[in-house]
Amino acid sequence: MGQFAERVYTDPAMIQRLEDLIEQLPTGGHVVLQLADGTCCEGVVCESPSVQVFRDPQENEGINGVLRLERPDEPAWTRYVWLGDIQSVEQLDSITGSEA
Repeated sequence: MGQFAERVYTDPAMIQRLEDLIEQLPTGGHVVLQLADGTCCEGVVCESPSVQVFRDPQENEGINGVLRLERPDEPAWTRYVWLGDIQSVEQLDSITGSEA
């Protein structure tokens, strides 16, 4: 598993923001993500991500996380998204069974 990320975060407010994003990304959730580069990405969360320690290209240590999305109707489609690249999350459906 790679331990390198384009960007890592050490600011407590940003780390809290990443952790707040995780709460919006439950396993099985169908979401649309607005990314920092202005693009959108839609898919189903394979497994709720977690923050981890990574190093950036300058070897600085910090926090980020990786989200894996899939599309059940396109079995070959998978996308990995850095948590730090997510600007917003839109829920397209509610998760049944996990809220009871």
